[in-house]
Amino acid sequence: MSIRRILKARRGAAAVVMTATLALTVAGCGGDGNKKEEPSSSSSSKPSDKGDKGSGGASAQPDTSKVIATSKGPSGLVLTINSIQRDSGGFVTVNGQVENTGSAAFYDTPAWRGTEQELQGGGQSVGGATLVDKVGKKRYYVLRDTEGRCLCTSGFTQVDAGKKMPIFMQFPAPPDTTTQVDFQFPTFPTVSVEISG
Repeated sequence: MSIRRILKARRGAAAVVMTATLALTVAGCGGDGNKKEEPSSSSSSKPSDKGDKGSGGASAQPDTSKVIATSKGPSGLVLTINSIQRDSGGFVTVNGQVENTGSAAFYDTPAWRGTEQELQGGGQSVGGATLVDKVGKKRYYVLRDTEGRCLCTSGFTQVDAGKKMPIFMQFPAPPDTTTQVDFQFPTFPTVSVEISG
């Protein structure tokens, strides 16, 4: 067999392999044409469904008609806690909202991310919140993911006048015997809340 024929056969074999690879790749990329696409609701200011590791398994949107505690902050801001729920995964999720009852937008939100060095480069967040177990004499900080981002509301820059901003944050769970904790949110007075679940 001549070298020319050998090279021609090799090129043919390579073409067959490439064609088969492309066919398998295209087949693997195909989707289910009959399946409707679910709308995405991934917003960093809203908690996502349980089991979503990226948000720490935050619970679904809280019932805002239920008010557990309120705290008045600077410039007409009102913090409302709607739920504080102990989850089976060993954490506590706090859901609430910050309402700006003032007449101007509130921009002084950097204090809400706290003073921890790890959170300084992560943008605006509510990562500075803490839970205090006075009986157990222990303070609980907002949980972080593997990249150091808080498992909490983030990505905002302001709270507009007359608007409400939903917030959530997750903490390690205190012992089951602890049902009452103090919720501390930077620039707001501390409020006592009861953990449910």
